[in-house]
Amino acid sequence: MKIVKCAVILIATISLTFLSSAQSIDNRSAGIANLKGRVEIKRVNDKIWRPAKIGMILHQGDAIMTAADGWAVLNLDKGKTASIEIKKNTRLSLSKLKEDDANGAKNTLLNLAIGKILIKVQKLRKESSKFEVKTPTSIIGVRGTKFSVEVENLK
Repeated sequence: MKIVKCAVILIATISLTFLSSAQSIDNRSAGIANLKGRVEIKRVNDKIWRPAKIGMILHQGDAIMTAADGWAVLNLDKGKTASIEIKKNTRLSLSKLKEDDANGAKNTLLNLAIGKILIKVQKLRKESSKFEVKTPTSIIGVRGTKFSVEVENLK
């Protein structure tokens, strides 16, 4: 009987250790630096869209959407990694915002479902760092440049 109890405690300890180490890796964010018109955000575990405000912080898995009169600017890692201008009628998810604690490599994946974004990416310092934008038809990877990506609705 004592062996079973020890095994259960050991499993719980391993699970807690894994969760706490995973949380230390997801420490990156994007702040809303500016916005105009109707802009909404949806948190990763939320089912509804809420009005965005300047100064809000978005994390991995969160999404942002602009209406026909909307526009927003996100600063990724306080602008140290990238600045993202989100044009009208756009839906963008912050699919991956990870940093490897061991070597400082940053892994960024933005998912552009529809609309247009203009991105200014700072030069990536670590060889293993990635900055990618995924669309319904492609994945774009850059190391440091200014570029735009647009996804149009085919009717």
